[in-house]
Amino acid sequence: MPSRSEADDGYRVRPATLDDIPVLAYQRCAMFMATGAIDREAIAELDAAERQYLAQAMPAGTFVAWLVEHEGRIVAGGGLQLRTLQPRPGFVRGEPEGLVVSMWTEPSHRRRGLGNRVMDAILLWCRARGIRRLTLHASTEGRPLYERFGFRPTNEMRLELAPSDEPGGETRRQP
Repeated sequence: MPSRSEADDGYRVRPATLDDIPVLAYQRCAMFMATGAIDREAIAELDAAERQYLAQAMPAGTFVAWLVEHEGRIVAGGGLQLRTLQPRPGFVRGEPEGLVVSMWTEPSHRRRGLGNRVMDAILLWCRARGIRRLTLHASTEGRPLYERFGFRPTNEMRLELAPSDEPGGETRRQP
């Protein structure tokens, strides 16, 4: 939790709006650049795709985000993608799961509790709407922040299928 109040330090958390789509797209691209998941040549394509996604998902209510402003500039933020999953033990009423995404703080504003503030806003919003399950993919640097909020590793695994020109292409199995 931040040691100083928002009124004391000049940082203010607010919900993102459709007018914030360019900065939300920038933050997502910056996050992927910082983690090495994308190179500079691929930024334009990702930025355009993210802007298109946000223009649809925000009005549909399947994506919400919060931004942190300081002296008229947006310096941090994070989002929440809402997804409906099949009923499962403990979650049989069809409530959505939240996927925390695009957590970003400008390097010159790090270590000031801004990630904490964004997570506080996300959790407050989720609790008010009965969303009880959140997941995220954490960078090594971000992991301690999420652990402080109670996030724990799970048994999730991932397979990324290569694009195929042929429908019904083969899936290769590892020996």
